[in-house]
Amino acid sequence: MPSASGTTPGKLPFVVWVLAAGTFLMGTTEFVIAGLLPEMAGDLGVSDSHAGLLITAFAIGMIIGGPTMALATLRLPRHRTLILALAVFSVGHVIAALSSSFTIVLVTRFVTALATGAFWAVGFVVVTAAAGPRDSTRAVGVMMGGLTLANVIGVPIGSFAGQYAGWRGPFWALAVLAGLAAAFIGRFIPAMEQGSQGSLRAEVGALRQSRLWLALTAAMLIMGGVLAAYTYITPLLTERAGIPAGAVPLVLIVFGIGAVGGTVIGGRLGDRRPMATTITAASATALSLFLLIPLSVNPVTATLLVFLMALTGFTVNPVVTSLAVRYAGNAPTLTSALTTSAYNTGIAAGSAIAGRAMDSSLGLTGPPLVGTVSAVLTLVPLLALAVSRTPRTARVLAQRTASPHTRDAEPARAPSQR
Repeated sequence: MPSASGTTPGKLPFVVWVLAAGTFLMGTTEFVIAGLLPEMAGDLGVSDSHAGLLITAFAIGMIIGGPTMALATLRLPRHRTLILALAVFSVGHVIAALSSSFTIVLVTRFVTALATGAFWAVGFVVVTAAAGPRDSTRAVGVMMGGLTLANVIGVPIGSFAGQYAGWRGPFWALAVLAGLAAAFIGRFIPAMEQGSQGSLRAEVGALRQSRLWLALTAAMLIMGGVLAAYTYITPLLTERAGIPAGAVPLVLIVFGIGAVGGTVIGGRLGDRRPMATTITAASATALSLFLLIPLSVNPVTATLLVFLMALTGFTVNPVVTSLAVRYAGNAPTLTSALTTSAYNTGIAAGSAIAGRAMDSSLGLTGPPLVGTVSAVLTLVPLLALAVSRTPRTARVLAQRTASPHTRDAEPARAPSQR
């Protein structure tokens, strides 16, 4: 029997995969800079450390851009917002590829981050509504899978292409592909558009939900924990595990594979047992990070633990993202944007604290220790969610879209909560 989304149960709408392709492009542009940094610094006439501001500018744009752009485009139909975001993304990359000014490239990075934040905020809402309550977490997992897949495929290809075509080559490719993605979205999203105009009062009012803030806190802490260790994983692998520098990219690919696997697992299990899935995964993440401290002296165990921390850490992401959107009821756009900001805040804070820890007497074991503490703290909001009752407003969206044959249409209720 067709679901509320108009598709057969278990089969995700094609729009979910189109938006996943969009997140793949935006994930690639966010992370590929690290591999292109020396070439960009030399071409734009700045130092490597100064060129690192290109990464910082994008992170800041993502943190403030999601909520800001979500509110600014609230009255626009969602498919138009997505197309506009991809258009700005494409034009920004064209301007950067044509420019020889570091300042202009820096500004375009910030602007494209604003567009990325808007795309993520609206995209999460669209895929959740399109899939229906039964498969919403899986749909969010597929969309987030585009980001994790960017680490496995997009970033290595972009870095490799940059070595032969210069850093402008990947920028041109991203601009063209974003234009194609906008065309696909213009074709497939309009037919699904229903009541996309939102109320600013309702969006802000949804933020009064304490469960929503617990989900956002969990998103921030788990991502901060994983990225605290990942940001400084190269020196840990080379200086402590004894892995040759040339083999480090292979370990990073292993991390990316684990992240993709975790996103898939979270998307598959999160709809049925959200709290059991997240609590188990966060606990396993803390254990993996803790074991990385004594066992990172061996290249085999170090590589295995890098895989496990990605697998378990990224299992949490689609579940808490989907829960946050659902807790907002029929005003989910701003909440979705805040989820993106929460992840990027965790990344920024986790990597900054880990850097301080590495400069202390803890040395190379400092980052995984910081990650362990952050992953353990993730259990606090998750356990609070598990023992709290589902408020009526958290079920509004499910009640409006669920099929009468969908028994688990109330996504926030786990077996442990009944």
